Amino acid sequence: MKNASSTIETPIKKRNYKPFIIIVSVILIGAIGILSGIPGVENFDAFDITILPMLNAIFNTFTFLFLVGALIAIKKRNIKVHKGFIYAAFVTTFFFLITYVMYHFLAESTSFGGSGFMKGFYFFILITHILLAAAIVPLALTSVARAWNGEIERHRKIVRFTMPIWLYVSFTGVLVYILISPYY
Repeated sequence: MKNASSTIETPIKKRNYKPFIIIVSVILIGAIGILSGIPGVENFDAFDITILPMLNAIFNTFTFLFLVGALIAIKKRNIKVHKGFIYAAFVTTFFFLITYVMYHFLAESTSFGGSGFMKGFYFFILITHILLAAAIVPLALTSVARAWNGEIERHRKIVRFTMPIWLYVSFTGVLVYILISPYY
């Protein structure tokens, strides 16, 4: 027979993640903003840096797939699988950030060479992608912090916004790459 005390769940120790979320969000968004204004490293030839945007697209693809997996898992009430997919999405997003920062530190910004409808479409996707990518940093971190704190109702409320935005950002990241890749 099981010991009665072993079936009692220990309460979750709530932590204040807000300072961490603010600091990480400001640093990431600020660093990316600064990188967009620098000219790149002159005469860099250690490797072909045009591979980095392709890696960005690959990491964004995996993030999108992991988020879809997380969504399916939670709809089936499989919390353990849901968590695994969410953590995997954070890992691929982290790798995306590394390759994104490397590329924008090493290279000048690439201009879109298309015209007409495609130019308008590209800039609409790019601008919405950038704005929502900035928003997803604190949203995703807040969502996971609420889950860690056992604040399930508050977690559910924020992920109603976080999940579709993160899906959009990861999908449009791939789309931006596809549209601009001929101009690298």
